Amino acid sequence: MTPAEVAFRGARAVQAHAERLGIVGGAPLPAPDLAASCRPWVYPPANGRASGYVAAAERIRNGALDIFALRGVEVGQPPRWNRDPKTGIQAPLAYGKTLDYRDPDLVGNITYLWAPNRHRHFVTLAQAYAASRQAKYFHELAEQLESWLVACPYRLGPNWASALEASIRLINWSIAWQLVGGVRCPMFESAHYAELRTRWLRSVYQHAEFVRGWFSLHSSANHHLIGEAAGLFICGVTWPHWKRAAAWVATGKRILEREALVQNAPDGANREQALSCHRQVLDFMLLALFAGSANGRAFPADYSARIEAMLDYLASIMDAQGNVPQLGDAGDAEAVRLAEAEGFCPYRSLLATGAILFGRGDFKLKAGALDDKTRALVGVGAEEQYAALDARRTRLPLRRTFPQGGYYVLGCDFDTPQEIRLLADAGALGYRSIAAHGHADALAFTLSAGGREFFIDPGTYVHHTQAGWRQYFRGTSAHNTVRVDGEDQSVQGGSFMWLNKANAGCSLWVSSADKDCFEGWHDGYRRLADPVKHRRLIELDKSSRRIVLDDTLEMADEHEVELFFHCHEASDVRASGGSFVVRRGDVSVRLTLPSALGASVQVYRGSLAPMSGWISRAFDCRQPAPTIVWRARLAARSVLHTEIQVRFA
Repeated sequence: MTPAEVAFRGARAVQAHAERLGIVGGAPLPAPDLAASCRPWVYPPANGRASGYVAAAERIRNGALDIFALRGVEVGQPPRWNRDPKTGIQAPLAYGKTLDYRDPDLVGNITYLWAPNRHRHFVTLAQAYAASRQAKYFHELAEQLESWLVACPYRLGPNWASALEASIRLINWSIAWQLVGGVRCPMFESAHYAELRTRWLRSVYQHAEFVRGWFSLHSSANHHLIGEAAGLFICGVTWPHWKRAAAWVATGKRILEREALVQNAPDGANREQALSCHRQVLDFMLLALFAGSANGRAFPADYSARIEAMLDYLASIMDAQGNVPQLGDAGDAEAVRLAEAEGFCPYRSLLATGAILFGRGDFKLKAGALDDKTRALVGVGAEEQYAALDARRTRLPLRRTFPQGGYYVLGCDFDTPQEIRLLADAGALGYRSIAAHGHADALAFTLSAGGREFFIDPGTYVHHTQAGWRQYFRGTSAHNTVRVDGEDQSVQGGSFMWLNKANAGCSLWVSSADKDCFEGWHDGYRRLADPVKHRRLIELDKSSRRIVLDDTLEMADEHEVELFFHCHEASDVRASGGSFVVRRGDVSVRLTLPSALGASVQVYRGSLAPMSGWISRAFDCRQPAPTIVWRARLAARSVLHTEIQVRFA
């Protein structure tokens, strides 16, 4: 940390203790002016689409929620809001800002605890009420809200430890509030629910003030800050019942306008080098855009342009069947849930929304069918607007190079059954000094053919717990690149921190009708006693569908060198004549590894010693997947030549 950040964090600790002791922050809450109102910017499900929301709401009424790896978990009626549903540990109602929520013995798995407290399921209950007009869904929402207000008093417990979590709760409250009818909801006409409305608004005010005074700043100013600003802005727009709301709107909007351009590169890549963060930032920015547009708080053109660039990037790395690589930290913690359809894809949904917002037929081509989340945000006319877009007039691919993000797309026959799409990574480790959500994946690549993933990024699995697994999935051996002497390219310093960061870059990019050629480098192993520099050349011959990887290692002494190829979990991997054939249905790739004296090759699947051969498609879920590992001890300058031949039956 810089001296300025050390001073900031010291002052913040003093502030937290002063608040805990009641020395500051005890001003009375002003009464709300209920004459003020906002224009809704989220729309209820159409009558013909109500059944899915009613069914989901019934499951919630029965006390069951899906929380990451736990399906249909009983959270209680009402839910036990301060209890981790995975471990059963009940977190104390200590002062939230000083509570160590990273301590699993104290709070359990905080990611599991926080998930239901985001109140995404409140939106589902509100959607069911709006679509069916059955009061029981409002009653369920009200009962859960009342229980939360009692169980989670202002500033106490784990649900008052994070400004981002408070902001996401505000966003979901905003959507639920609109769907039930806002301040004029007929249910609020009864004395009981009128009193609940008063208590709800009191907590809204407390949430907004909590967020405003507890922004993630300095080295923590990543997607958390964008989410916090979005929550504060949306809060001020949704509930303009206090004079302070105008300041919430102005502050949130100012931060969003700045951070949208700072945290997302002009080429559209999010600087955290994590696609899950990219998705969440897009969600926050789009939700704020819709809220502002409906209420006379329009964002400037460069804000919208950056959203469009981020969608361009997303469409460009998505293969013909809608698969996207699990770059960097991956997570399932969606900010909002507006669609209940089976098989809902959040990435395609973002492109569908962008297709209407920017009139992009090419986004429609990638998105496929219109989804319910886009319908909820666009409202009346969404179907007609989407149908009017002509996907055939704007053929893909979109962009091929993202130099600020460090990503390069090699391939041919894009968005056809014969597509080859390879994504090469020569980007930074992550964002700011701690690079919290980056992985040690310099010069890694992913490959899909015909919309089938072959060489993949295994994902993330866990965040705050199970340190060994956290280290593995973030480490170099969990990516399709080279590892030297069993060391990660960058040095981990904790679950969300890196102490020594590899620099990487692209030194060559050439693309023609016949061939794509990329060369990148990184210096992560220059820190070794005998420094090693790694360069990787990737060439795709489009007519022969052959990919060549040449890994050059500049070194003086002897080192152990490993090459990793992580295969899709459903692929069949077999040795064949000195090569490996990786097959998925009627598409296959033949992997021919380098020849070197004393080299060995092993295929791992679900190995614990060493950790290898795993993939995580969802938070806290892992399963075996074949990983091909080539090893050799090499001395002096070495060039490792690998060939990948793609075949379509």
